[in-house]
Amino acid sequence: MSLGPWQVIIIALVILVLFGRGKISEMMGDFGKGIKSFKQGMGEDDGKATKPAGQIEGPSHEAKPAGETVKQAETPDNAG
Repeated sequence: MSLGPWQVIIIALVILVLFGRGKISEMMGDFGKGIKSFKQGMGEDDGKATKPAGQIEGPSHEAKPAGETVKQAETPDNAG
């Protein structure tokens, strides 16, 4: 069952009587101000230069002191 044009008109009249014309226009004005404020906030975020997030660094690739060697893991290819 769908709403016909008469039913929509009756519902609109009941809402108008309950809230009054002034209250509805006040709510719509507040709604417009909220949207405007939201757009300004989004615009301010786009204008700021943000610092990139820090990167996690792995182990350093410093040279080993003389005498230390790196032992390779044995794999089937180099097992001997």
